[in-house]
Amino acid sequence: MKINVFFSRVLTLILFGFLVVACSKDEAVNTETNSDTNLLLVEESKQASEADLATDGIFQMIETAYGEIEEDQGRNASLFPDCVTIIITSENDVTFVTLDFGFGCELQSGAIVSGMVHITYGPVQNGTRTINYSFENFVWNNKAVAGGGTIFRERNNAAGNPQSTIHLNLEISFLSGLIISIDGTRVREWVEGVGSGTWMDNVFHVTGNRTAVSNTGFTHYGIVTEVLRKEATCQFFVSGIIDITRNSTDAVLNFGDGECDNLATLTVNGVDHIIVLD
Repeated sequence: MKINVFFSRVLTLILFGFLVVACSKDEAVNTETNSDTNLLLVEESKQASEADLATDGIFQMIETAYGEIEEDQGRNASLFPDCVTIIITSENDVTFVTLDFGFGCELQSGAIVSGMVHITYGPVQNGTRTINYSFENFVWNNKAVAGGGTIFRERNNAAGNPQSTIHLNLEISFLSGLIISIDGTRVREWVEGVGSGTWMDNVFHVTGNRTAVSNTGFTHYGIVTEVLRKEATCQFFVSGIIDITRNSTDAVLNFGDGECDNLATLTVNGVDHIIVLD
């Protein structure tokens, strides 16, 4: 009888040991899976952010072109050098603008562009104007851009600042073969440099949301929860926060405290990851 009790206790200990080992293995697998998911989210967020920055730089360029043509904003210093051909025609109160960058042109901001941007708009109505834009063989800093949309331009918003509400449906192609489609709405409020006659002191506050879908299979939804600050002389956002959702995983992307650099911090499950933007 004592022998049976002894073997029963030994068997119980062995089974308990198996359970502990199995649970440890499951925990290790879960930890490894979570780590892989986090790293994947970091890389995808970097790619989506680079697409966001490209689109914001393009809209800044389009708005600057409009301001120089219609509002005398480039009288002291223009964003556009001699390598840009600007063609302006009008018909039946509709203005047609083509920005032709040829096979390659460096803007005064340092951006390297090629191809063409087409812009059309009608007359001002109650201080607002709708601007249509599209791209033809257009490349921005080695990223090909296709698609188009509309910009609802207000000369004065509630705060008295110029503001553009941008509806975008764009496709950004990277040299690596990655293609990201971006769909959403962006609001750019011009908060500094209005009326100075130069693009260099312009500062914008950017809000809105977007969905980014890549040809590699990821889908990111992003919404600005703390206004993004974009200074015309810096190609990166200098501050602001975007909340990101990928499947069931949430993350927070922070662009910093005002310094112009190519760094952002992505926080996933309480862990900070530094993202270096190109």
